[in-house]
This record gives sequence, C-alpha cells and structure tokens, in this order.
Amino acid sequence: MEFLENLGIKIRNKKLLEIALTHSSYANEHKNKESYERLEFLGDAVLEVVISDYFYNNTNHKEGTMTKLRANYVCEKALATYSKNLGMDKYIKLGHGQIHNLNDTIIADVFEAVIGAIYIDLGFLEAKRYINEIIIPYINKEIDFNIDYKTKLQEWVQTDKRSVEYEIINEEGESHKKRFEVVAKIDGIIYGRGKGSSKKEAEQMAALDAYKKSAR
Repeated sequence: MEFLENLGIKIRNKKLLEIALTHSSYANEHKNKESYERLEFLGDAVLEVVISDYFYNNTNHKEGTMTKLRANYVCEKALATYSKNLGMDKYIKLGHGQIHNLNDTIIADVFEAVIGAIYIDLGFLEAKRYINEIIIPYINKEIDFNIDYKTKLQEWVQTDKRSVEYEIINEEGESHKKRFEVVAKIDGIIYGRGKGSSKKEAEQMAALDAYKKSAR
C-alpha cells in the first residue's frame, strides 16, 4: 500500500496489515474477520516508547515538559492527522452501519494498529524508523495540535491588512471517503497546502502550512 511503500516499509504478513485496517463493525459483519483493537493496543505502547525515547535523547527538557510534548504528538488529533496525510484513512474497512461515520477516533486507532503490525512483522527498529519518519517533521516544525491555525493565520495577515482565502484544488474518493486538497492564498499568492477528509480539515492543514512558513 502506498502509505507504507512511500516510506520503504514492506510488511510480509499481509493478513496482519488487513487486520490493522479492519474496524470492529466490518469484522462483526464478516465471519472469521478480526478487528484492529489488539494491534492498536500494542501499537499504542510502541508509539509511546519511541516518542519518549526521541525526547529523552534529543532534548534536555525536564520530565514534565517531555510529558506535555509527547502528549501533543500522540494525541488523537495528531494521530488522525498523520494517518490522513499518509492517505491511510482510505484503506480502512468499515461495516455498513459505520460507513458514513469514519471519524478521527477510528483513524487514529488505525494509525496505532498499523504500528503494531509493523512491530510484529518487522521488529522494533523498523517500527521506530516508521514512527520517526512520520512524526519528527511535525516535532521539528513545533506544530501544536491544539491550535486553530486558520484563526492564527487570519490574525497574522490582518496586522498587515492583507487577506487570506482558501481554494479547493483537488477532490477525490467515494462520498463516504472523500479527500480534499486545499491551498491557502494570501493576497492571491499560494502560501500553504493541505489535505484532509473534509474541506474544513484540509483548510486547517493549509493554514498550518502557510502559518509555519510565513508568520515567523
């Protein structure tokens, strides 16, 4: 699958990956199917160790600061963002009753389940490499997943009496698995790009990209 191949991850046990992408609603509707819940449990633990290791070995922060930073980068919103930006969400299998409710909780859970699958199939070091390649760029940009970047960008451009607008440049996928790509323009010039499973989310990611590039 693209979201793994692009990072050079080749899972040998395809059944593990299938389980990691299977929600309980789908498993309940199909006999002999297993949901991602057990893999999620394992992936959550691996993720916490890897991010803790990163902050311990790459910063001089005290325990409390490291705890807060780790929480920011492993929270539900963060995990769902990583998953969507990788395009992982479009592979999730949902039951008929859940198919129109692919929410951030499920998407974040699947991100952890995939980590669990990589850990079992390829070992800790490969799981660590996978996690670091995805998350460290967000850490380096000091992205705070609790901030509304559309508001932050609007406040910034207003200081110079400029305007910001968002434009959808691409839309793909089935109705229940739509993906949008948006650009953020300041006075007609593209400053940021973002993707998401909703227009609002894609705009937020585009605003984040524009703010990080411009407002410093």
